[in-house]
Amino acid sequence: MAPRRPAELYRAPFPLYTVRLHPRRPLAITAGGGGAAKTGIRNGVHFLQLEQIGGQLSASLLHCHDTETRATMTMALAGDVIAAGQDNSCHILRFSLHESEGPAAAGKDGGGDKDKDKGVRRRRGPGGAAQGSPPSRARQVRVESLQRVRTDFSPDALQKAVRFSSDGALLATGGADGFLRLWEFPSMKKTLEFKAHDGEIEDIALGPDNKQVVTAGRDFQCCVWQQDQLVTGLRWHENLPGIPDKAYRYQACRFGAVEDNAGALRLYTVQVPHKRERRPPPCYLTKWDGKSFLPLLTRPCGSEVVSCLSISDSGTFLGLGTVTGSVAIHIAFSLQRLYYVKEAHGIVVTDVAFVPESRPGRELLGGHEAALLSVAVDSRCKLHLLPVRRSLPVWLLLLLCAGLIVATILLLQLAFPGFL
Repeated sequence: MAPRRPAELYRAPFPLYTVRLHPRRPLAITAGGGGAAKTGIRNGVHFLQLEQIGGQLSASLLHCHDTETRATMTMALAGDVIAAGQDNSCHILRFSLHESEGPAAAGKDGGGDKDKDKGVRRRRGPGGAAQGSPPSRARQVRVESLQRVRTDFSPDALQKAVRFSSDGALLATGGADGFLRLWEFPSMKKTLEFKAHDGEIEDIALGPDNKQVVTAGRDFQCCVWQQDQLVTGLRWHENLPGIPDKAYRYQACRFGAVEDNAGALRLYTVQVPHKRERRPPPCYLTKWDGKSFLPLLTRPCGSEVVSCLSISDSGTFLGLGTVTGSVAIHIAFSLQRLYYVKEAHGIVVTDVAFVPESRPGRELLGGHEAALLSVAVDSRCKLHLLPVRRSLPVWLLLLLCAGLIVATILLLQLAFPGFL
């Protein structure tokens, strides 16, 4: 049975490019905008409170942080700190949540009556609370600008990727100039800078020990680095004859945990066709060993060009968005597709993110196995729910097997008297 159409969790007054979920708070942060063009479309970062209302996940706008003429295209989250990619720079923001005793406007730069001025569309959640209005016990978000550093120096400068290390001590950025830059955090002292790709860097993945960095570029390369030394270049199609070297490029790369195997690590990459054709060839997902970087499994993932990738905390699921607006969830172990909604958005999906598997995140799931948020240029944030997969317990399987054996013996005894 095909999944139901995903619920619209939130609609912003500007195109959305990125979404992140706080690991310890029921909070989603999404951002975007119209850029510096004088079209009247604002730029901002929106903070959404997530909660279960009437058995369904609902979002309420807590705060609108105005980013002036800069649209946030990429974003990384480490605790209560945001690294926002805006044009050629990385803007470091720190936010804090405060509860007031009674209802109040949702933040200083946005919320309350100002939402109408900014074009925020208020939507009713299943419990009757208006999405875009503060909850009954109002929470206020305060945003502090800490620092801004330039991270790209090409003629058409744009930061395209940003990633925090798992311990939050390191920040990696990459952009249109092909340079990988590593920054100490929170001092934002640049510790490393080198040209990793001939062309734009599409994505960055940081290893858990901060010793290795993986970069995916538009030059058909996906590279593993230790400091500025190349460890290896990945070759996803070496066991797939008939695929030319420059027929595909790497679009995304992510490290993920291995379910029920503490300490193990996998790298996942997405390969998309370099050229668009009338009959589009399939895109591919590849799973790699996280230490040897040898390919373990490659599977096609549909002919729609993949635009973004996310991995659940436990490493069980992969979330994909496409340029045609579709959203899919795959099982990480087999790379098989488990969930798919064609054209969930009317235009390119710019980012996807799983609800964290921490205690606050599990409370938001409401009995579902996983939940994925997707955002797109159509200004919508949509919710994709994955029902719990039904499986038989081991003891019941053993009991059924034993019953089958007994039934077979009895049938043989009836058909052939004296069998036993």
